Parts: sequence; C-alpha cells; structure tokens
Amino acid sequence: VDLVVPSSKASSLLLDSDLFAMSSSSTMKAVVGRAVREAGVALKKHGGVEFFTRHRPIMTFYGAEPFKTNDTFIAPTASVIGNVTHWDESSVWYGAVVRADSNHAITVGFSSNIQDGAVVTTLSEKATLDTGFPPTTHVGHYVSVGAGSVLQSCRIDDLVVIGDKCTILEGSLVESHVMLEPGTVVPAYARIPSGQKWGGNPAQFIADLTVDEKGGIQATAEKIHLQAAEHMLEFLPIGNTYVHLEELEKKGYEAQQG
Repeated sequence: VDLVVPSSKASSLLLDSDLFAMSSSSTMKAVVGRAVREAGVALKKHGGVEFFTRHRPIMTFYGAEPFKTNDTFIAPTASVIGNVTHWDESSVWYGAVVRADSNHAITVGFSSNIQDGAVVTTLSEKATLDTGFPPTTHVGHYVSVGAGSVLQSCRIDDLVVIGDKCTILEGSLVESHVMLEPGTVVPAYARIPSGQKWGGNPAQFIADLTVDEKGGIQATAEKIHLQAAEHMLEFLPIGNTYVHLEELEKKGYEAQQG
C-alpha cells in the first residue's frame, strides 16, 4: 500500500526535520566545544601550568568612579560599578552587585551592609519615577540588606533590616526602624511606615516592633561591620591576585591568567 502525504504536510515535516537538525547541530557544537576547552585546560594543568583569575570589585563606568572610605569592605568577588558612594564602615559582601551604570546615583550609608548575592541597582538612564523624584537608590545608615535581595530605585531610611531574598521595587519607601521578613516583596511606589514589621508578597503589615527589636537593628549592622573588618585583614584594597601569582611562582609553576 502506497502512503500518500499531502504536499503541505510534507513541507511541514521537512521544516520540522530541518529545525531538529539545526538544534541538534548547535547542541553538538556546544558539547564538543566545552569538551575541547576542558580537555585543553586539563592538558595545561597536567603540563604544570596553573591558572589565576583577576576580578575587578570596583569599576569606573563612563567616568563615574565608586567612592569608598578606608574602612569600607568590598569583597573580592563583589562588583561595585559607577556612581556609588559608600559611607564609613559600610560593606558589600561576596557575589553582591551594586550597579550605578545608568547615570543615577546609589548611596550606601554608614555601617550598612549589602550581603552575599544581593543586587542594588537603578532604573535605566532615561527612566523617571511617577513621584517626580530622580530614580536613585538610597540605603540609609545601619541598614542590613539580606542575601539575595534586590533593590531598585528605592529609598531605605536609617535603621532597617531587610531579610534574605526580599525585593524592593522602584519608587518605594521603607521608613526607619522597619524589619522586612525574608522573601518580602515591596511593590513599586509602596510605603512601609516606621516602627513596623512587614512580610509577604505583596508586603503586608505583621506587627509593631518592640523596643528590643528596634534596638537590635543597629546591633545587627554593627556586628556585620565587625565581621567585615576581619575580612579586610585578609584582602588588601588593591587586590590580592598578585599574592596568588607569587605563591604559584614560588612553587615553580608557570602561571597564566584565566
């Protein structure tokens, strides 16, 4: 029995087969390319070549250089870019990004901290806020920004604890003496009143802060600053990749930047 396939369906089948072939080809190229690179690195290491990397924690962008004081800690794997001002005793921890590359400033206040993997940024260069204020990001004094949190063109007043993986969107205001539970989402242009604890998505009122909770906010920020001071003793402000390079050369390895 002969099978007759309509011409339109046959064209569709041919097109699907071509797309599958292209997809398979791209996947195969990616797999082979990665295998070749990994094999090359393995051969170089086997031949006695060691690799060291150089990361730029502080980066000038379009002439705007981040400002930091002598006791500001910026972790070696953090990224602070553009028009950023750090007050004394502030800290940016491992994997965190403070990115002011859109002509809008970011301020990190006294003894405030941006913890591991958090992102602090602003809206795009031509963006404006409905409030009429510039879309800058302001982090006040004694503010602790939890790991994995995202802040964008918002204002955080003094003495605030932001839990891990919180999101605070543009135009929003978090007043002083506030605690946000982990995972809280503060919508755009929202306001969190002073002296309260909020949580949820979207953020909702939970309770008024007790006297002890209010006092603990500054203590939390100061404790993190003391930890940052210990880390500063291990990492020089000019970077420490040359130390790694010297160690490799002492061992007789041929070093190559990766």
